[in-house]
Amino acid sequence: MEVAPDIHAVRVIGASAFLLVDDELTLVDAGHRGSIRMLRAYLARIGREMHDITRIVCTHGHPDHIGGVHEIAAESGARVHMHPADMERLRIPLRDVLSGRPAPGAIIAYLTRAPDDAAPLTDGQIIPVLGGLQVLHTPGHTPGSICLYSAERRLVIVGDILQRMRGQVTYPNYVFTDDMGLARRSITRLASLEIDTILFSHYPALREGARDALRSLAS
Repeated sequence: MEVAPDIHAVRVIGASAFLLVDDELTLVDAGHRGSIRMLRAYLARIGREMHDITRIVCTHGHPDHIGGVHEIAAESGARVHMHPADMERLRIPLRDVLSGRPAPGAIIAYLTRAPDDAAPLTDGQIIPVLGGLQVLHTPGHTPGSICLYSAERRLVIVGDILQRMRGQVTYPNYVFTDDMGLARRSITRLASLEIDTILFSHYPALREGARDALRSLAS
């Protein structure tokens, strides 16, 4: 479904991915393993093909966002991009998972296969699609969580740094968030931006009151 001009929300296994449509295609997140079938069917409906995807941007390293990366990259030839902090997190050794009190984030990272040879995304980097999408490093849910911000469109793709519960924008899931204090500081950063539309990975888009909702969380 086209949720904004040239931005399609594609239902994949476990989440929604976003397909950014230009001469070449950029895919934001990839769902769980097996999501390639759903993506392939969606591309056929809009008259595009897998090899049109040249870039896969990962908002963070949880399996419902990167599980499908390997198969999609292999078929399309797309380059995978991820923040280095999550690439490092996904290489966590078992001894670190078992040391002290096991945390869900550490266990998930240990069980998740990292993308092969991902290109690093850095804070402030501009991805050349839709007039330029700015990478915002928004750690907390995971160490390398990112958002993608379009100042021109006053729009942000937030991955899992935000949820909508009973229609209200709120903090990320407590169980699966590594550092809630850091996540709140990241949300404060988002609240300083001019934002009209928030695109979530697991919830409907918010098109009204987005900035007020962010400011309320940040206060």
